[in-house]
Amino acid sequence: MLELSFVRDNLPRVEEMLRQRGADPAAVLKDFRDVDTERRQAITEAETMKARRNKATEDINRMKKSGQDAGAAIAETKELREQIQTREKRAADLDARLRDILAGIPNLPHSSVPVGHSAEENLEVRRWGSPPQFDFTPKPHWDLGAELGVLDLERAVKLTGARFAVYWDLGAKLERALANFMLDLHTREHGYTEVLPPYLVNSESMYGTGQLPKFAADSFRVPHGEKDLWLIPTAEVPVTNLYRDEILDAARLPISLTAYTPCFRSEAGSYGRDVRGIIRQHQFQKVELVKFTRPENSYAEHEQLTRNAETILEKLGLHYRTMTLCTGDMGPSSAKTYDIEVWLPGQQLFREISSCSNFESYQARRANIRYRPEGKNKTEFVHTLNGSGLAVGRTWVAIVENYQQGDGSVVIPEALRPYIGAERITKKSF
Repeated sequence: MLELSFVRDNLPRVEEMLRQRGADPAAVLKDFRDVDTERRQAITEAETMKARRNKATEDINRMKKSGQDAGAAIAETKELREQIQTREKRAADLDARLRDILAGIPNLPHSSVPVGHSAEENLEVRRWGSPPQFDFTPKPHWDLGAELGVLDLERAVKLTGARFAVYWDLGAKLERALANFMLDLHTREHGYTEVLPPYLVNSESMYGTGQLPKFAADSFRVPHGEKDLWLIPTAEVPVTNLYRDEILDAARLPISLTAYTPCFRSEAGSYGRDVRGIIRQHQFQKVELVKFTRPENSYAEHEQLTRNAETILEKLGLHYRTMTLCTGDMGPSSAKTYDIEVWLPGQQLFREISSCSNFESYQARRANIRYRPEGKNKTEFVHTLNGSGLAVGRTWVAIVENYQQGDGSVVIPEALRPYIGAERITKKSF
């Protein structure tokens, strides 16, 4: 979240930021100014009354020693104690309301982010490669996968419901091979440390990365005793929260972590979009990249993280473009986001396969992740970054569609053949 003092001192700027993000300032900020003023007033009154109580206590002690009647002073301290408790409770209630308002304010976009209200106003930064050329009409992955017998959506519906998938044989091996290939590249060549986190997290973790309270409807909640647990929407949540409420050694920064996990999303409000195939699923697998950095280095690390994700596509020979998201298309926690979009010839479009974001101190403030700069006593918030490196299911889609052949088979990219032990996916029945 943004710092309280920043919002208080820069309210017109925050209001303009909200308009640039396509939000209504009145709806987001609510009665921020009044609540903030009342809270500070209640705190001031409580502190003033504490000073009066302390003075009265001194008077009581003095009067008792001199044999004077201290009854009036004792009555005053009792009344002051009750008034202090009332003011402190009022301040605590107002503080909770203020935190709720602050939690709903999105991050301030970086100055390099283009102002816009939809994906049409995103800016292309670069592109790599070129679309494959076919002497036949390329098919979408949902047709190819079914014909080859490696993608089974009908049985997935029987097992669970819509927006789940079953992979068979080389389809399953391709998914596993992609995850291993990505993890090996990121750990061996890009300097990341692999982590295997839990797939269920508590509400504090969801709050720390910004999923709660705003995106509760998009997540799967699992009641567990007196507390809720949540199926992770992305490994960003558990990996970022590894350091929640910790002070990191400055010499360790940047910390670069990668994790392969399933991801679970209810996709609330998205029904009717991408209903065919496996583009938008309730469960999918992803390799995530997460960084903890010093503030002054975070944008250089953001560029590096994005290049790490792009390298996967280049080694797989997949045509892509990288886009800078405009203010109205970014996630609320992000200060700047690059979307990497891969070309899908079966659908004749670019499709997002990775979002690489710099959150600056927004998540770190929510999760209380700090570091102590060398030579300083005061701690500071780290900057957090994350990106898909990559979404495994969508990379599976891109390979099937880009490497399809006229005979209906799919050639496996050379980089993946050692992981799969095959050069081509051909038709089988299961």
